[in-house]
Amino acid sequence: MKNFQERKDLIWSRYNDLISRPNTPIEGNGVYCRYTNPIITAEMVPPFWRYDFNPTTNPFLMERIGINATLNSGAIKWNGKYILMVRVEGNDRKSFFAVAESPNGVDNFKFWDHPVTMPDTEDVGTNVYDMRLTAHEDGYIYGLFCVERRDMSRPGDLSAATAACGIARTKDLIDWERLPDLKCKSQQRNVVLHPEFVDGKYALYTRPQDSFIDTGSGGGIGWTLIDDITNAEITRPEIIIDERIYHTIKEVKNGEGPHPIKTPKGWLHLAHGVRNCASGLRYVLYMYMTALDEPWRKIASPGGYFMAPVGDEYIGDVMNVLFANGWIADEDGKVFIYYASSDTRMHVATTTVDRLVDYCLNTPQDGLTTAESVKTLNELIDSNLSNCSF
Repeated sequence: MKNFQERKDLIWSRYNDLISRPNTPIEGNGVYCRYTNPIITAEMVPPFWRYDFNPTTNPFLMERIGINATLNSGAIKWNGKYILMVRVEGNDRKSFFAVAESPNGVDNFKFWDHPVTMPDTEDVGTNVYDMRLTAHEDGYIYGLFCVERRDMSRPGDLSAATAACGIARTKDLIDWERLPDLKCKSQQRNVVLHPEFVDGKYALYTRPQDSFIDTGSGGGIGWTLIDDITNAEITRPEIIIDERIYHTIKEVKNGEGPHPIKTPKGWLHLAHGVRNCASGLRYVLYMYMTALDEPWRKIASPGGYFMAPVGDEYIGDVMNVLFANGWIADEDGKVFIYYASSDTRMHVATTTVDRLVDYCLNTPQDGLTTAESVKTLNELIDSNLSNCSF
């Protein structure tokens, strides 16, 4: 085996090669372009997070703190940089938040030296993850994330857990003010803060559920208003604005991804849908639009999934999963969609606001039966055969 200095040189060489490699787009379906390489992997965290480089205390230069995965990242454009709030999962199964930045949004992502030090509430969470970032019109950047705790009502079951929505805010992405968790009657995952006030209130996209994993009676993606973000409590009904539907990509559950993008024709939403199959739960991404003046009223719902795992994206810790809770819309209309594959690594796809609006408004809805699907397909075929030359 290599000596200390040789191993040190090799570790840093591999790391620098990974974080500096260029990424190239892959021509896709006309809606978006995927990219050749993942943008963030576990191997791309700084080596000084993983190794003790002191030869006295680590003479064999062994890895001391292992990183298992980098996934489910919130996103924001900040000081001209493309910023991801990455969920980093250690070998110990604990997740934490860390900021990675890129000059162009598609490659050369580099982590800040230290992970985020997130203050705890009095009821300390065992695990935190999947932060959505929202630059709100009140002047703060908010991070809403899942807080997992052991379910003490079932002391004999070491897998029993509860899920709550944690809330924190910042002005610089470094110093965070932790606010009380969202108070509500149900457990909550995938809660997203709308970027604007609605009727003078803070607006939330929610996902009410009966237990840590199962939605139970929860009907889909909800919408509600709250009076005070510093003591957030759901006291009004949660209106289901995008429902779960039998034999669709969102039959088992669905959840809002990042906060929606405002366009002249409505709000663009990116969400995930889950169905069961022989190999387990399958997570895909889908889109819908809501009205500009009534963000809770759906105006477009393209049928089927927007993105699903392809190639190596199928493989990982939790296979057959795509998940997104971050995207960035530049002033020129270019959109960067940041998604994780199989709970393991981060990717990017690029598109434009105009393409996404066109996709939402002009893609047929799910007819919900085979007969309707074939009817829609035949209409497209007949139109092409009558009006186009090939």
